[in-house]
Amino acid sequence: MGKLEGKVAIITGGASGLGAEDARVLAAEGAKVVITDVQDELGAQVAAEIPGALYLNHDVRSEARWAEVVAETIKAFGRLDILVNNAGLVRFATIEEMSYADYKIQMDVMVDGMFLGCKAAIPHMSKDGSGSIINMASVAGLKGLSSIPAYSAAKAGIIGMTRSIAVHCREQGYKIRVNSLAPGGIVTPMTAQALAELP
Repeated sequence: MGKLEGKVAIITGGASGLGAEDARVLAAEGAKVVITDVQDELGAQVAAEIPGALYLNHDVRSEARWAEVVAETIKAFGRLDILVNNAGLVRFATIEEMSYADYKIQMDVMVDGMFLGCKAAIPHMSKDGSGSIINMASVAGLKGLSSIPAYSAAKAGIIGMTRSIAVHCREQGYKIRVNSLAPGGIVTPMTAQALAELP
């Protein structure tokens, strides 16, 4: 048996890159995985590779959709044990060059999306007595990089909010672990596309 036998995980941004690999690793350890993304064709392909996996279209900026995704997960598998808030995007531009729209979408997807995910998942995890939330941050949230100010701000926000949510779960007596991971630069389809779009 794998370490996660009997557990159920939601992975946002699971259609490609780190999210897809997260889904494969969790499934290999025995978890039932729910892959969510807005890239429906890619997401369905990843889910098809993993026995028993479920793919759901999911804009993480929507509070209503978060409620539906959690409900659909519990309907399909009976519980929710793990949430990986991985959905993200990056737009390269300095503070002088970046549009407010490009800044806003990065903050909305990564910071608001993580907030909404934790808010939707925690009540269901606490009912079962335990859970694990993993919020994908980045070394960019710890170290300033002039070419990605909004991405850096969003990842720093994820780190700060993760700490606050972890304290909340401890204060409430929930056996829910809340952690952020801050990897360095990784070439994924997301970063490759963003670099290709540079003038």
